Amino acid sequence: MYGKEIEKVLITNEDVRNRLKEVAKKIGDDYKGKDVLFICVLRGAFMFFADLVREISEYDVNAQVDFIAVSSYGEGTVSTGEVKFIKDCSTPIAGKNVIIVEDIVDTGITLNYLKKVFLSREPESLKICTLLDKPARRKVDLVPDYKLFEIPNEFVIGYGLDYNEDYRALKDVCVLAPWVYENK
Repeated sequence: MYGKEIEKVLITNEDVRNRLKEVAKKIGDDYKGKDVLFICVLRGAFMFFADLVREISEYDVNAQVDFIAVSSYGEGTVSTGEVKFIKDCSTPIAGKNVIIVEDIVDTGITLNYLKKVFLSREPESLKICTLLDKPARRKVDLVPDYKLFEIPNEFVIGYGLDYNEDYRALKDVCVLAPWVYENK
């Protein structure tokens, strides 16, 4: 099914979909009857974001959407620690319930930065929802409010996550074989 560069399937698409329903219900319960601005962190979170917002539509939540792009990785597999804002959201967030939707929380540096920036804009509430949480690599005190899966310290691709812009379209979350990116 996959090439030799895929070491293993870590999380199947079926498992993602099942867990996504549970997390969407939790968000739906938490924000019943409210407007929520979901902010997608591009590009890695786009598949998860689209599926999450569609699932949220099953609940009494008025989902609004916006997009941001930031980077702390460049072309490598290790965060540089320096966060760069490539695209800011276009929706004013003051007084709004905001959920930042991310593909993976690794060191936490990027989301910690985003949290500070968005809190300075005075939202009603600010929460973080992530597809994957990798606490073993955390460098800051940050815990996602909603997470689908906690994963070990492995380089993952698929379901929107990439390595040098490849592998995003894989339907499952997979572990990339280290020989693909080591010594690059």
